[in-house]
Amino acid sequence: MSLLIVGGSGTLGRQIVLQALTKGYQVRCLVRNLRKANFLKEWGAELVYGDLTLPETIPPCLRGITAVIDASTTRPYDLAATKKVDWDGKLALIEAAKIANVKHFIFCSAVNVEQFSYIPLMEMKKGIEIYLKDSKIPFTIFRLTGFYQGLIEQYAIPILEGFPIWITNENTCISYMDTQDVAKFCIRALQLPKTKNKTFLLRGPKGWLSSEIIKLCEQLAGQSAKVQQIPMFILKLSSNILGSFEWGQNISDRLSFVEILNNEDTFSKSTFDLYKIFKIDKSEILQLDDYFLEYFIRLLKRLKDINFEDIQKQKNLIL
Repeated sequence: MSLLIVGGSGTLGRQIVLQALTKGYQVRCLVRNLRKANFLKEWGAELVYGDLTLPETIPPCLRGITAVIDASTTRPYDLAATKKVDWDGKLALIEAAKIANVKHFIFCSAVNVEQFSYIPLMEMKKGIEIYLKDSKIPFTIFRLTGFYQGLIEQYAIPILEGFPIWITNENTCISYMDTQDVAKFCIRALQLPKTKNKTFLLRGPKGWLSSEIIKLCEQLAGQSAKVQQIPMFILKLSSNILGSFEWGQNISDRLSFVEILNNEDTFSKSTFDLYKIFKIDKSEILQLDDYFLEYFIRLLKRLKDINFEDIQKQKNLIL
């Protein structure tokens, strides 16, 4: 099976590329910047130039392709740019896939898209879901929550550097996931015919409060956090609430999506059924506390290595 992966250089996309290659798939990546995506080529993927804002560049990328995995999304600074990629570009991608007779199209969407139509990006994702279903291409849609990777910037780094952590004043639980585990579901969907023409809410085994994540990071870092709360209603009044599930670059973006990502704290029956369908055991999924523990262990090792290098340089200067 030959795959075209869109968004292959992103936080999620690169994990999908790596796991697809590991499973022996022929992987082609649609990329705008061949130089920046060269690491994917080094892994064994084929790189082809394509730009969702330039529809004419898309069809050549699909020649000989069996399945498409779209893990791309924008980090928008203005609505016009978002529309070009997450609406016009994705419509062109689906149309090109239809003409190319693609056998399976996997689309990474967002959780709770129906409830937040007032957010343009969410409205576009919902519209693409509908368009993909109407295209008659066999599809699998994953509605994703937040990623562990985004929490490093949001919680761990501010604590380590003494910067404030901004949270809302509402106790919302979010079942974050590691992008490696999300990628595992995407690849498994290619192998299981019963996942076709279905939409799945994909989330981790446990919901976490912001306060719980902060406490965990404080324990691992050995430092106290500077926490700043902002009322949710203030965020709702903000017009700048476009963001992405790789977690946008400003505080308003990230906090606004807390409400969107909110879900139950328990490993529910629906989540259990999901894991059963994909033949993935709960124990295979990386827990958030283990993810942070690994991060802090790697960080401490790096700091020790840097300190050792500094000592050696000082010794050399003395000698």
